[in-house]
Amino acid sequence: MEHATAHGHQHGSESLTRTAVSATLHCLTGCAIGEVLGMILATWWGWGNFASIVLAIVLAFFFGYSLTLRPVLRAGVSMRRALPIAFASDTASITVMEIVDNAFILIVPGAIAAGLDNSLFWWSLGVSLVIAFVFALLVNRWLIARGKGHAVVHAYHSH
Repeated sequence: MEHATAHGHQHGSESLTRTAVSATLHCLTGCAIGEVLGMILATWWGWGNFASIVLAIVLAFFFGYSLTLRPVLRAGVSMRRALPIAFASDTASITVMEIVDNAFILIVPGAIAAGLDNSLFWWSLGVSLVIAFVFALLVNRWLIARGKGHAVVHAYHSH
């Protein structure tokens, strides 16, 4: 799919895989911020496992969408138009990332109950995000090849 971005680059001249990696790293950043902050806050507040996971997921979506909205709004798009762009570009990627990383945390014995001072907490969280990155990369690559997902917001990012 050839279309000019806001910076004059041609989408078709970029490697599909490189674009998907960039989109997935963007998603990973928002998800990681949300996951870590959610786990830290839930632990600090003494919340249980279920509430901790819910908070981490909500924050992952919040930060993921926020990171997408910033360049779109900076490009002069109104919030009313920017929100659907962010939802279209990141929902599938964040959803896959959250399902995979939380499933991993749940299947690693003791990981969900590990405290912030336990290396199991940090090890399992790090590995879960790496595995989630791989799955989200496959989804992003497939979506971008079809002009969907991150391809929707690509014109507003400078890659």
